[in-house]
Amino acid sequence: MYKRLFSLALVFGMAALAPPSFAMACAPRDAMVERLNDHYNETLTARGLQNENALMEIFTSKDTGTYTVLLSRADGISCVVSSGTHWSPAKPVPAGVAG
Repeated sequence: MYKRLFSLALVFGMAALAPPSFAMACAPRDAMVERLNDHYNETLTARGLQNENALMEIFTSKDTGTYTVLLSRADGISCVVSSGTHWSPAKPVPAGVAG
């Protein structure tokens, strides 16, 4: 009984500590941007500095509704942080107005 309990705890513990699958999706930024454009028709929609070493970029496609969020590092490598479907841009809400 204790062997099974220990085995289950070990398996679930390892699964909980494993990195997410998208964490390994890194490549040179130029190659990543080309792939997003060629395969998903996504183009750069927005970006902002996360810190002095990283730039968060959002690529979207009006045609397919897909989106990809990249974290681009200063060394030229970009990693996929998130991606999905049904992207819908929101209109800016003026300050002080309840949305």
